[in-house]
Amino acid sequence: MSTIALRGPARVVVTQHRRALQIMAAVPVLTIAVLVGTWLWTEHVANAFAATGCSVVHTVPSCADTVSDFLDRQLWMPEVLKWSGVLMTALPAFVGIFVAGPVIAHELESGTYKVAWSQSMTPARWLAAKLTVPAVVTLASVSVLSAACAWARTRENSVHQGSDLYSREVYGSMGTVPIGYALCMLALGALAGLVLRRTVAAMVTTLIGYGALVMVLNTVRNGLWPSLTDTFKNGSDYRFPAGAVDTGQGWLTSSGRRLPADACLDWATDLKQCLADKDITLRYLDYHPVSHFWPLQLVETGILLALAALAVALAFRVLRRHHG
Repeated sequence: MSTIALRGPARVVVTQHRRALQIMAAVPVLTIAVLVGTWLWTEHVANAFAATGCSVVHTVPSCADTVSDFLDRQLWMPEVLKWSGVLMTALPAFVGIFVAGPVIAHELESGTYKVAWSQSMTPARWLAAKLTVPAVVTLASVSVLSAACAWARTRENSVHQGSDLYSREVYGSMGTVPIGYALCMLALGALAGLVLRRTVAAMVTTLIGYGALVMVLNTVRNGLWPSLTDTFKNGSDYRFPAGAVDTGQGWLTSSGRRLPADACLDWATDLKQCLADKDITLRYLDYHPVSHFWPLQLVETGILLALAALAVALAFRVLRRHHG
């Protein structure tokens, strides 16, 4: 009976906000179509180029145009992946601004919530339905889209080269972080709509909140998991680990004390004298290797889900205080 009773509020939410929910459901489908289509076309171009007998490494004048066209078309996949990453970083903001905020604030602003509450629906059940339906759609859409982006990047040869894995577009489009951001912004948008009771005000507040949250987490992200440290002599042939991201570097004295990287900046003309005077023996480099990708993702996701749970709890508290 309880399952049947829940269908009513859920159905109302879907009917009232079907356009935003349809967009949320359509985004991953369209993105997957673009990613798969681009990959298939890139494979076709590679096979066609191989059949020409031309070589990128040993190019002859007669193959110059063919090689140039091939290289240009091979850039399509990285470009599509880049914009897919941008889409994934913007999607949580869309969820909060155009889904969560209007779902709550519009009904409070227009007064239509009174109709639902007068039909044996408690305010708590009303809010639960308003949160559950978008949350399910958001979770499904962002999960599918994140998996699609991850799949597409495995087809791109340079995905794990350099610090690409930790770039904003890649880090924000793969793993669990996109899901955490989307659910957090859903909860924040709902809380803003419930508190402000004005659609536009809730949307603006959610946008500001998203910007602040991204700024803070981007600042503290490297400290969410202990980084590794390599030490080496100045001028040695030390090589930075492939796929890692630099989190800090500087100098070490013989006692192990750390000095900043610019400790000898004023001694550029006599670096050896500076190192001797300050008892510097080694250089150090802090970094996150590729293996830290998932620990960082899971810790950041945990923070985002905790913030989402806090926002939901505050939303129910506000609802009880004003309409209990």
